[in-house]
Amino acid sequence: FVETESRRGRGRDADSSRRRASRCRYYQAKAREIDVEKRTVRCQGMFRRECFFDVPYDFLVVAAGCKTNTFGTPGVVESNSVHFLKHLYHARRIRARILECFERAASPLVTDEKERAALVRFVAVGGGATSCEFATELADLLERDLRKWYPDIAKLASLVLVEAGPNILGGFDDACISYYTKHLKKHGVEVRTCEAVAEVASNPDGGVSTATLARRDGSDSTETLEFGCLVWSAGLAPVKFVDKSNLETGPHGRVLIDEYLRAADRVFALGDCAADKNAPLPPTASSAEQQGAYLAKCLNQSYATCGPEDALSVPEPVTPTAMPNDLLAPFDAFWDAKSEFRYVERGKMASMGMWGGVADLTQLPGGGGTLQGVTAFAAWRGAYLSKQVSVANMILIPMFWFKSWLFGRDISRF
Repeated sequence: FVETESRRGRGRDADSSRRRASRCRYYQAKAREIDVEKRTVRCQGMFRRECFFDVPYDFLVVAAGCKTNTFGTPGVVESNSVHFLKHLYHARRIRARILECFERAASPLVTDEKERAALVRFVAVGGGATSCEFATELADLLERDLRKWYPDIAKLASLVLVEAGPNILGGFDDACISYYTKHLKKHGVEVRTCEAVAEVASNPDGGVSTATLARRDGSDSTETLEFGCLVWSAGLAPVKFVDKSNLETGPHGRVLIDEYLRAADRVFALGDCAADKNAPLPPTASSAEQQGAYLAKCLNQSYATCGPEDALSVPEPVTPTAMPNDLLAPFDAFWDAKSEFRYVERGKMASMGMWGGVADLTQLPGGGGTLQGVTAFAAWRGAYLSKQVSVANMILIPMFWFKSWLFGRDISRF
């Protein structure tokens, strides 16, 4: 295993590859280039950046993911008030910035009420599930926790969700979109669709920054919005490793693969960084999980016996991983085994903070409906827990959820 970026966390799941040292070899390094002819990956040391080394391979799986796409918007990358939702350190920075904004607004040095309100105005850019879930969690934090610690300042706090498209939660059923939009507005979130951030101007002293919003309805009108913290989760772009891999890519920079997930000779690609030439899948965790399970079966059942110079044939037929967890794996037998990868729709879910959520099950095999409210919330939490790779996390996470519900979130700064 070689990292393409320094994205390892500090939790139990993040070190699972290190705990499997008896079955794999792990390098914390940056993969830089692929040499398909020599079958090597050029890597850069994480701790000695001037040093490079080559890792040989018999089979290569590129699962590099994507990075946040800023679409070249001026000021987004440079601003100290703009944050992304991609890595663990991003979450820490967002948390620290939110608390800093409240502390700045509570300071007696801020005497202008307009500036105080701007400091506690938070903007989420993007209308996908990630941005929407962040907005609802932040609304919960403002209503349930920060209101107790900053009663005067919390009255001035506001939250704005900006989406360039006509509605949020693109790809969800209309009933889910309507329900989620009403929930956001009910909790004081200003939903602004058909608008895009055209430019961001940051404040050198870390105070109030400004964003220029441009209408996308043909009117070409613009508006300036002051804010204390902006969280950008508006799109995906290929990482540098994929850009420099010399693998064939599509219009959005994703590696093109065939129906067997092959990108080149003995090179496979999956997840957000890959797209089928004929039927590209959405960059979701469900797609990546099913692709990973399919490729693991192919490697174990077909490719493992291939010699270094053998040409790869079509893999033996395998059943798709249709069920979301191992306990339900026996039901995968209801699907016929085929050699090519097949994606099975499992539905889409988005949480809405405590006791709320939506689930779109209309695209399930055989059809389905939608879930809203507490039922969808329970389904989302259950699915989240089922994806944990350790029993310890399955026990600890509900304990943290219960602690947060009973005593509130910990807002100490660290």
